[in-house]
Amino acid sequence: MAVARVTTITSSSKKGFEDAIHEGLSRASKTVRGITGLEVVRQKAKIEKGKITEYRVTFNLTFVLE
Repeated sequence: MAVARVTTITSSSKKGFEDAIHEGLSRASKTVRGITGLEVVRQKAKIEKGKITEYRVTFNLTFVLE
């Protein structure tokens, strides 16, 4: 029987939401093993002078415990 855990990750990028997801997943993959999926739960953007300057994503990361 497998047991999984879900943890919340928040990451950001100056390029876009998709890049923010890739950055967060890349960083999490350095210390978390057994990642099986993710679910994006929130997308936000930082605005300065009427322009988006930073894309922020919060996602739930699922991984199987060893």
